[in-house]
Amino acid sequence: MKIKKKKKLETITDNELMQEIQAGDVEKLGLLFERYKRMLFGFFYRVIGNKEVSEDLVQNVFIRILRFKNQFRGEGKFTTWMYRIARNEIADYFKKEKKFGYKEDISDLSEKIDGDPLAEQKSLKEDQLQLLNYALQKLSVENRELIIMNRYQGLKYKEIGEMLDVSEGAVKVRTFRAMNELKKNYSKLEAKTL
Repeated sequence: MKIKKKKKLETITDNELMQEIQAGDVEKLGLLFERYKRMLFGFFYRVIGNKEVSEDLVQNVFIRILRFKNQFRGEGKFTTWMYRIARNEIADYFKKEKKFGYKEDISDLSEKIDGDPLAEQKSLKEDQLQLLNYALQKLSVENRELIIMNRYQGLKYKEIGEMLDVSEGAVKVRTFRAMNELKKNYSKLEAKTL
């Protein structure tokens, strides 16, 4: 009698997990959730800038993954398919925001410095990060997504191209332009604060 060895859960690929989900083992979705919840949250938070909305959108992505599980063909990477769903969630969010006129204010994150040199360095770094986040928010949603997917999420140009249905070269050009626009926005904001 042969005994089938079960693969350790950590070594099961995303595509294998999706095959099991498609076969009816929906509990495996929890493993995918654990693998990607932080990454997706970071993606949404950097695009939208709201913690609660970002958490909701992460949940929505996994609801859609379950709902549309049979549309996953397993030919490409799971993350490419997942980010397509995430981009659709962002588009839906902005449509609703525009329809209802809802706009979230950016909260002031400044800290008081007590004269400590390390606190001053920390505050300077936080100020620079805050300026960078403001500069990022001034970009179009498309440019913001490109920078976040490539620079923050570490997705390759090829993967982004598959999501956007454009060539790898087109993604490189768009990302380059988006980065230049981000640098200009940052420089303008920096000049205003000096």
